[in-house]
Amino acid sequence: MFSFVKPLVLIFSMLLMMNAAPIFAHASGGSHTSISSTNPQISLDELDIIMAPLTVDELKAEADGWLKLIKTSAHKVADAKLRIKTLDQREIKAKEAQKASSAEKAGAGKDLAMEKLTNLRAIRTGEIDRLNVVLLRINQKIGLAEKGVEKEDVLVYRRYSDAVGGIKLDTSDAESAFSSMKGWLTSREGGVRWGFNIVTFLLIMLVSWILARTLSGAARHALVLANSQSKLLTDFLVSMTYRTVMIIGIILALSALEVDMGPLLAVIGAAGFVIAFALQSTLSNFASGIMIMIYRPFDVGDVVEIAGINGKVSSLNLVSTTITTFDNKRMIVPNNEIWGNTITNASASKERRVDMVFGIGYSDDIDHAMKVLEEIVSEHPLTLAIPEAVIQLHELADSSVNFICRPWVRTPDYWTVYWDITRNVKVRFDAEGLSIPYPQQDLHIYQEQQSIAPPMVNAEQVHTHHDSDQVSMEDPE
Repeated sequence: MFSFVKPLVLIFSMLLMMNAAPIFAHASGGSHTSISSTNPQISLDELDIIMAPLTVDELKAEADGWLKLIKTSAHKVADAKLRIKTLDQREIKAKEAQKASSAEKAGAGKDLAMEKLTNLRAIRTGEIDRLNVVLLRINQKIGLAEKGVEKEDVLVYRRYSDAVGGIKLDTSDAESAFSSMKGWLTSREGGVRWGFNIVTFLLIMLVSWILARTLSGAARHALVLANSQSKLLTDFLVSMTYRTVMIIGIILALSALEVDMGPLLAVIGAAGFVIAFALQSTLSNFASGIMIMIYRPFDVGDVVEIAGINGKVSSLNLVSTTITTFDNKRMIVPNNEIWGNTITNASASKERRVDMVFGIGYSDDIDHAMKVLEEIVSEHPLTLAIPEAVIQLHELADSSVNFICRPWVRTPDYWTVYWDITRNVKVRFDAEGLSIPYPQQDLHIYQEQQSIAPPMVNAEQVHTHHDSDQVSMEDPE
């Protein structure tokens, strides 16, 4: 019933000591003595809470205290290894001297030493774990260096703990190696700990997968109920929900394996700028894809004209849109090319108007032709009564009198009505004696009769006549 009192008293005592520590530090010239290392069995959670408010200098003092404990444990581990070596050599010599009792005694002492070594390694591992908690708090206070690398203030402690931590097997002695492995596997800080971590990792991944499937399915169901959402946006949101949950699950699962995600996330963040600069065009397509999904100018299955391409939208992702043309070619268009150009969506409306033009000859009856067109449109089962079709004399062209014929149809029936009415007009016009003229030109040829020219006067006669005139103009003498 009062099992929670002891941790509370411990935390309260630690807080009092921390409050008193600055006063003591000031009185002693700024020195700080490690508090947490006086209780080597403190839990990691309690230690993390106690370390949170400390300054960098105080955290370094705490790290020094844990480093001393690790160093003491490392010496004990080394002494235990030396004793095992000594007992092993003693056992070998006893066997060679055929002293069974001495060999048996050395073997028993060796087993006890191996068990002690396993316990000492577990203690050392626990102390290293607690030092890592302190180092993590130091990293939070001083930050990381470039590319997410820890600074030298932390690396000093990290290198030593890495050097004295772990298990190095003596492969020259199979029995000792097997005993070391067996001791590590059965140790609370060794195999049992990592076995628990692996099981936790697998459970987190399984739960994340189930949760991702469930949430993505629920998101799809909710978006389907909201009829205003497009299929493109629905697929995008569902996939993003699934991926987000899985990414969070992977991060938590790696943390369960004691993988320090801080430096990894820092490296990813530092590389973000370089990646963004290198993928400018891709990011532009990404932004355009987001805009397309939000504003929904088209949806999957719509017939569109985009960037000079006519076809049906097959799929869309954050980078490109896939369009299947009417002759079954697959065209992949970057989203930036789509959002920056005119988008024509032929499937956006439920109803469409079919625009057609039919011509008759100038000698044909206009009223009769209009009546025939009205009958053809009204008798077709796929044309709509509302909106009403428009049939009017539209143009007196060079070779024909043109009528516009504009019935309204459901969008999927557009081409069926277009082809049917065109065929029916040809059949009915032929049956009703209405001509469908083709371009022609009338040529009028005029022949002009050539006029009769007067007879030409001889040049010599003209010259003589001019001379006689000249003589007559002279003096009569």
